[in-house]
Amino acid sequence: MRKDNIIQKIRKKRKKRQSQSLQLLQKNRKPVSLNKSPASWKASTILFVSCLVTVILVVPTLIVVPFMSSSGEQKESVEKSGEDVEIAMGDSPFAVEVMRANSEQVEKVPLETYVSRVVASETPAEFEMEALKAQSLAARTFIVNRLLHQDNADKPDVTDTTSDQVYHNEQELRKTMGSDYDEEMTKIKKAVAATKGEILTYKNNPITAAYFSTSNGYTENSEDYWKNKVPYLRSVESPWDKNTQKFMDQKILTVKEMEDSLGSELPPLEQLSMEITRTDGKRVDQLKIGEKSYSGRKIREELGLKSSDFSIEKKNDHLIFTTKGFGHGIGMSQFGANGMAKEGKTYKEIVKHYYQGVEISTVSDTAPKLVAK
Repeated sequence: MRKDNIIQKIRKKRKKRQSQSLQLLQKNRKPVSLNKSPASWKASTILFVSCLVTVILVVPTLIVVPFMSSSGEQKESVEKSGEDVEIAMGDSPFAVEVMRANSEQVEKVPLETYVSRVVASETPAEFEMEALKAQSLAARTFIVNRLLHQDNADKPDVTDTTSDQVYHNEQELRKTMGSDYDEEMTKIKKAVAATKGEILTYKNNPITAAYFSTSNGYTENSEDYWKNKVPYLRSVESPWDKNTQKFMDQKILTVKEMEDSLGSELPPLEQLSMEITRTDGKRVDQLKIGEKSYSGRKIREELGLKSSDFSIEKKNDHLIFTTKGFGHGIGMSQFGANGMAKEGKTYKEIVKHYYQGVEISTVSDTAPKLVAK
């Protein structure tokens, strides 16, 4: 009896220990998914991390690559609109040194680039292509003639003002042309490229390729405005200018303003008598006011008139000057050239109309010493 009780107590203690052990084990166990084994959970975690890395590294690349491609294509398109045309001009045979009026710095520019920027600065880009070609030929001839007859080698070749040819660099042209820069410069560069290396000559020498904005219906003989008679700068008809925006202008002055400008006293307006004589180009040759005579050029320049073709009307203590044309009138009329181009004339026909007896030659043939530089 005592033996059986001892055995029973031992069994109770063993069951109690087993129960305590089981409870302790269950308390320390971590929850495990009922659907996945520990090995499956670990594989899923690795797969998730791999996908996350892929998203972080690959997706931004997929976003950036199309953007870069699109941007690259756009850049290439912009370059083709201007730079490729410039390359098509070929290598310029020499560079031009341009003294910039504002900065007083010298810019050294390849010849054909210089010509394209002069055309862009001197001529509206909406002009007909043949008119732009004619302007290219005149601008290139002007600088070649200047370089061949340069007296002082220590000075820059040319200025950027109307005393020579107006010139603006790329940054300045971009500012003035704005969003139209690429389109307009592409057109101008095509015109320059089409006449690459060509200049105007008279008896195998580059001419003085004078040009101006708008005629009064005629161009002027050189000696009627300048001092010297030049055989190819003869007065010719230019009827294409008459319906253009710069054909007519008016300026009103008092007698006092006129006296101040001319630097001499004039009779009172009621006693003011005026006599005008004219040139072959229908511009004023001499203006006689009272006992004094003035050249049409002096009147134009001192009074700031658009042209030396003017008429004068006295009205209410004022003098009304009505002008026809814009510019000195010698050589090629730019708006006249555009009118000829609209009628189907080629650039060669245009320049040979305004510059009488000239030929079209090349820089390399006419000015080999410039090319050699």
